[in-house]
Amino acid sequence: MIWRHIAANFLTLLIVVLIAAAAAVAWARHQYAAPGPSATAQCVRVPQGATLAEVSERLVAQGVVSNGYIFRAGADYEGRAGDLKYGAYLVPPHVSMRDLVGVLTAGGPSTCGTEIVLRIGVRENAVILRDMDAATGAMAEQAKYDPATGPAPEPIARAIGAEETRLRVAMAEGVTSWQVVDALGRADFLKGEVATPPAEGTLAPDTYDVARGSARADLLAEMARRQSAILADAWDRRESGLPYRSPGEALVMASIIEKETGLPEERGLVASVFVNRLRAGMRLETDPAVIYGITGGKAVLERGIRMSELRRRTPYNTYLVDGLPPTPIANPGRAAIEAALHPEPSDYLFFVADGRGGHVFARTLEEHRRNVARWREIERQRGEPVSPVQGN
Repeated sequence: MIWRHIAANFLTLLIVVLIAAAAAVAWARHQYAAPGPSATAQCVRVPQGATLAEVSERLVAQGVVSNGYIFRAGADYEGRAGDLKYGAYLVPPHVSMRDLVGVLTAGGPSTCGTEIVLRIGVRENAVILRDMDAATGAMAEQAKYDPATGPAPEPIARAIGAEETRLRVAMAEGVTSWQVVDALGRADFLKGEVATPPAEGTLAPDTYDVARGSARADLLAEMARRQSAILADAWDRRESGLPYRSPGEALVMASIIEKETGLPEERGLVASVFVNRLRAGMRLETDPAVIYGITGGKAVLERGIRMSELRRRTPYNTYLVDGLPPTPIANPGRAAIEAALHPEPSDYLFFVADGRGGHVFARTLEEHRRNVARWREIERQRGEPVSPVQGN
């Protein structure tokens, strides 16, 4: 009888404990999603390499969250505990812990604090100082300079040296590997030598957070890792029947697409033209490849292609050689890689500039010649030199 009484008491206690635990979980979930304690917008910083525990302590001390344990448990439950992104973020008043976790794990440009960005472009590079504009509350460019011109001006140098400054490298689509290495070599906040540029096309255009004093070679390795992953994923999902024997050939095509058009809506059609040409056994006749054969990717050709250069046989002169060039001619972005592996269906074989920043496409040589004639007339009206090569 006594054991039955003990068992009944134990069962009652267990039920009470379970109810209390369920109530605690429900309360914690409510707290995680409820408005936070901060009555004003605040700048929340995630230091480079900080752990979730360290960040939660900062947030409690700052008055942005009420309970560090619930913040950490919620992030862990959502599978985001290891996804913190270094930076500074302006969060709204009464931000919930759930929304805050989303902000701090999504990353992106800083929305408060100080940020230095090395922007690597096709025609120019720039080191940009960004900070919050007191009038608008938004991040704004405060200073800018070309690192090739000499040492950084004082405001930028001071920001680079400040521990709390976020340092980033933004690589544009279509830059060459030589251009990337050259630009990184001028970044004072990086260290280490790079003896040889990575293989053309193997670096992913993207924005990269870097730690002060990190190795240039390590950043290049991360760029290559991302590009390899992007290409592998796109190759696995590629359309059937494409005229590429390997992912490397698709990367070559993507680089040509990247250099031929800057308009997102045109990439698929440009891809279709070159795919149709390969299938028909036609030469690609693409000017950017010819230019790469002239410059080696170490300069921008600030003039038209000369007739003598068109007659010069290089592995990249697609007016004289069949098929694809031997290597990519730049580092293509994700969209160009997707276009190369998912071209739009078309029977176009030609395209030429339309004078408005885009291109006009043609199915026949006769139609293409009329389009070229219109483009030459546009050049004459603008007073521009008429290139011996017009269109593709």
